[in-house]
Amino acid sequence: MQKLYYNDAYIKTFQALLQNQQEDEEGRLYAVLNQTGFYPTGGGQPHDTGELNGARVTDVEEVEGEIRHYIDTPIQENEVTGVIDWDRRLDHMQQHAGQHILSAAFAETLGVITVGFHLGKELVTIDLDTKELSEEQAAEAEERANQIILENRPIELRWVDAADLDQYPLRKQPTVQENIRLVIIPEFDYNGCGGTHPSTTGQVSAIKILDWERQKKQTRLTFVCGGRVLTQLHKKHTTVKQVSQLLSASEEELAKATARMIAHSKSVEKELEDARNELLNFEGVELLKEVSLQGESKVLGKIFQNRSIQELQNLARQMTAEAPEAIIFLINESDEKLQFVCARGSEPGFSMKEIVAELLLMIDGRGGGNEKFAQGGGEASVSSESLLDKALSYVI
Repeated sequence: MQKLYYNDAYIKTFQALLQNQQEDEEGRLYAVLNQTGFYPTGGGQPHDTGELNGARVTDVEEVEGEIRHYIDTPIQENEVTGVIDWDRRLDHMQQHAGQHILSAAFAETLGVITVGFHLGKELVTIDLDTKELSEEQAAEAEERANQIILENRPIELRWVDAADLDQYPLRKQPTVQENIRLVIIPEFDYNGCGGTHPSTTGQVSAIKILDWERQKKQTRLTFVCGGRVLTQLHKKHTTVKQVSQLLSASEEELAKATARMIAHSKSVEKELEDARNELLNFEGVELLKEVSLQGESKVLGKIFQNRSIQELQNLARQMTAEAPEAIIFLINESDEKLQFVCARGSEPGFSMKEIVAELLLMIDGRGGGNEKFAQGGGEASVSSESLLDKALSYVI
């Protein structure tokens, strides 16, 4: 029976005996020891990494009651020295304890419980059982959490059975009935947990909420603790400094400088859009000079290269508004695909929707529209000239 003491958070090295090593179903080599200091993935917390007699431990899992240490090379000796990657372990301790503190702070200040937890490589998330969360509510919980950290309260570990649980004001009920491990911050948080934690709240260092978003009927909140707070601060400081230099503005003036830049950009975009529309109007007037008379209608068919479907649509609308008797077929060739717009003014009686449906059959395409205006596109399985001739055949 394997003795486990991986939840003794401060283990950095340990001695053990090799029980067996073999490959799993995927061909990954793993070792099983008689005891281990490596934490296996579970409870929202990732596994430890480190070494066993120099072999790199890349993953740790609990499978059918045994702890599997996945290693990159075989272990040759029966006596094993395990070395935990302490930086990774300490980071996980800070994040996990920080999650307890922040979840308890939300329960205390807002009466909202945590229903999910994930400790990622760079960020940590909790799912709060609430649809809405305001800036003020998040700030209040964050302030309370950091107050608990500053007070440097002890973080106690206690093993109990189900019969003893009524002595503790648990934040949530454990899923097991015996050998229950409680993580306790006296007079603040009482919670069943098998993860690794520091011995005091002060070792968490700090908690910073970064963002949150609604997830169905819950709110997913992203935050960091401990050393990750400094990492995030450094990233943001670097970005702010770069943006400040690009905009030639101090940090305090960045918001105003950015607002001015956005306003200027929108103004330029509006001017460009107006210029494009003027060019399309001019192009439409010139194209109308090329129309051929077919009875009481003016018919135009034109092939373009690498024009956007939006441009063709605007061009067709402008032309049919200018010439109510016009029938317009515009085709665009782009990246081995064909797109087209079929439009008519208010006078001709042809159905553009029916014509488009027939054209789509030729190119295995998709599209739609109404009696006056329709469009579509598909593979260039026929030439644009053949497609245009087919369109013209319906009105000539």
